[in-house]
Amino acid sequence: MVELVKATLRDIPAMQELVEQEVKDGIILERNEDEVATNIRSYVLAKENGVLLGYGALHIHSVRLAEIRSLIVADGHRGKNIGKKIVLFALKEAKALNVCEEVLVLTYLPDFFKKMNFVEITKESIPEHKIWADCIKCIHFPVCNEISLVYKLEK
Repeated sequence: MVELVKATLRDIPAMQELVEQEVKDGIILERNEDEVATNIRSYVLAKENGVLLGYGALHIHSVRLAEIRSLIVADGHRGKNIGKKIVLFALKEAKALNVCEEVLVLTYLPDFFKKMNFVEITKESIPEHKIWADCIKCIHFPVCNEISLVYKLEK
């Protein structure tokens, strides 16, 4: 059975290994070990019998905006609702933290998020400019073909 657990510093090597190919392919933004460690509290892991199957992070930008980042599910485990469980966990966490407006995602798989009531927006309408600080690190910068979507949190 797949369980969701908060990441610890000991999980970082397995996390880095799981995301390695997607980073090389430019699908997920590279985050070095220290960057992951600094933000370790934002990550939730999907594990089965101690094996890492996927993870994602909820990054808080402001009192009104959070972002789901670095969502990954291992190749052999995609299509089993693991990614959905991670996203729903992140949305629940955003609500518990009282993020008061939206949860953003930048993705190449917009239909996955649309099925969970995320709504596509233009990148120009992303509410917080500091998000773009990450974009400059991307191999696709400045020509980005990721899709921006937001989930409106209930007040």
